[in-house]
Amino acid sequence: MLYSKEIEHLIEKIDNHLLDINTERKKSSPPTQVSSEFLTNKEQGDWAELTLLKGINRTSEKYIAVKYGKNDTIIAGDEGFKEFYNQYQDELDSIGKRPDLLIFKKEDFHYNTNDISELPINELDLLVPKALCGIEVRSSAFLMNKYETFMEERNTLLAEQAFNIQHYILENYAALLKEKDEALYDIIHSIDENNMHAISYRVPSWKSSVQLAELSNYLKKLKEKITSINKRTFLSITPKVEDLKVVYNWIEKYNVPHFYVQVFFDKAYGISYKKILSLLSKPELENKKYFIEGDIKNQNKLTIKIKANDEARILDKITLPNHHSEMRELGRGRLLFYVKFDDSLSVINKSEFNHLFGEELE
Repeated sequence: MLYSKEIEHLIEKIDNHLLDINTERKKSSPPTQVSSEFLTNKEQGDWAELTLLKGINRTSEKYIAVKYGKNDTIIAGDEGFKEFYNQYQDELDSIGKRPDLLIFKKEDFHYNTNDISELPINELDLLVPKALCGIEVRSSAFLMNKYETFMEERNTLLAEQAFNIQHYILENYAALLKEKDEALYDIIHSIDENNMHAISYRVPSWKSSVQLAELSNYLKKLKEKITSINKRTFLSITPKVEDLKVVYNWIEKYNVPHFYVQVFFDKAYGISYKKILSLLSKPELENKKYFIEGDIKNQNKLTIKIKANDEARILDKITLPNHHSEMRELGRGRLLFYVKFDDSLSVINKSEFNHLFGEELE
C-alpha cells in the first residue's frame, strides 16, 4: 500500500473534531509586527535545523540532508512581507506544508548544495518524490538531562511531603474521617507509591467543628501535593494540530514519509507522522501517551505533547552553541535586539536513527 494511503486510512480513524482533512483551511492574516522574542525563537529554530542537518551530513557517506523549508528571512515590518506571507499561504493550499529538511540517497541527488528551498517548484516536483523522508524540526529551550534530574528530585520531595500529610491524617484524624466519610477514609488509607498517580478525590468543606475544619485543611494540602505530582512533567515532541492537515496535503502530493524531530540543547528525539496519527486515533490514550493543550505562546492553538524520551533519541551530545546579541532595525526606526546562535556539534545515535527512519545510516 502507498505510504500516502496508509496515512489517509489512519486519518479516517481520528475524530473530525480534532482533524478533518475535508474542511477548507482558513487562511491567516499576515502579522503586522514582530518581537525580539519571536526573532530569538526563530534563530533557535534555525539553529536546531542546522544542528540536525550537519549531524546527519557529518556522519553519513550514503545520505545527504538538505534544507527544503521556506527560507523566511523576511519578517513583519519588512518591505514585501505581506506579499511573501500571502504567497506562503497559497503554497500551503497548493502543495501543503514543506518539511524543513529532506534526506536523499546521494546517488539520487545531483545538486551541488544542501539548500534547495529556493529551487523553482517545477524542479522540486521532480526532485522531492526521490527523497527518503522529510523532517519537520522543532526546537525546545531546555537541557533534557538537567530537566529530568530536576523533575525527579521535585517529585521525590512532593511524594515525601504527601506521605507525611497522609500519615499525620491517619494518626490524628482516622476515626473522625472514617465516621464522616468511610469511602474517603479508604482512599486516603490506600495511598502508596504505586497508586499515587491514580488517586483523586473531592476535598470536603467541613467546618462544624475545629477538628473537622483542620481535617479538611489537611485533606486539601494532601490533594495539592498529589495534583502537583500528577501534572505533566516531561519534555515533549510538539506537533501543532493545525499543521497535521497541511502536512497530510504535502504527503498526498509527494508520497514521501514524514517525521518530526524535537531538538533540545543536549539531545534530539524523533517520531514519525504516522505514529502521531496512530496515537490520535486512540482517544483512550489521551492524557496517558499524549496530551493536547492550548499553547499560550501560540495564540492558544492546540499543540500535541508526546513524551520525548519515549521516542527515538537520534542526536546525542549536542554541544551548547556560542551565542551573541544581534540588532535589527525595522522600517519605522524601531530597534529589535535578539539572540543569534552559532553552530553546534552533535553525534548521531545510529541505532536509534536507523530504527526510526528504517534506513542504515552509513
